[in-house]
Amino acid sequence: MTAARVLGVLGGMGPLAGATFMQRLTLLTPADRDQEHIPAILWSDPRVPDRTAARLSGGEDPLPWLLRGIRGLEAAGCGAIAIPCNTAHGWFEPMQAATRLPILHIVHAAGDELLRLHAPAGPIGLMATTGTLAMRLYQDRLATRGYDCLLPTEEEMTRIVMPAIDLVKANRVSESYAPLAEIARRLIERGGRAVVLGCTEIPLGIAAGPALPFPVADTIDALARAAIAWAKPAG
Repeated sequence: MTAARVLGVLGGMGPLAGATFMQRLTLLTPADRDQEHIPAILWSDPRVPDRTAARLSGGEDPLPWLLRGIRGLEAAGCGAIAIPCNTAHGWFEPMQAATRLPILHIVHAAGDELLRLHAPAGPIGLMATTGTLAMRLYQDRLATRGYDCLLPTEEEMTRIVMPAIDLVKANRVSESYAPLAEIARRLIERGGRAVVLGCTEIPLGIAAGPALPFPVADTIDALARAAIAWAKPAG
């Protein structure tokens, strides 16, 4: 495998999500020995300012920190960048404009994951941070693939989803399962044919309990699959 196929991972948002992405990248890669795995460099910087606060309440701009990580991955010889944080993709365009390296878009990867799961076009549930939902990172892009996103209510976001995400960030992962699973079930009951876990903390919470009995698009796995496709192109 050439140096051009070294994957850069811009992580730390949150730290557990980035570490889990590295694990899933390894477990999903078709390989029989060390040398067949994907060379990857994780830049895990949890000092990046909160992305939701930046978008919704005038918090510190994370872009300079994101660009710092991108420059570090460029200097390390990476050939592409994966960012296991959905809300950070609100700065996708200026990040991509600042680097010659392709940045794998997590929402595009999630759309591919829905196809892999054979989720039919129509309504799907979407769980994400308030920042990701406000920026319409998923709603507009998935609409082009025939999906109509059903969202948690404002009260559900404030009382259940965001506190559960905070539990994961606080390493209280097992406590987040019940509230996150409940919201996923409600979205299915409202007509969703699948649920997209559009925050990389949410799959960690969902993985802490029994598997859900309906199609779930895990954006950590989706991005890992996209990275594997980039590093090991078919043919």
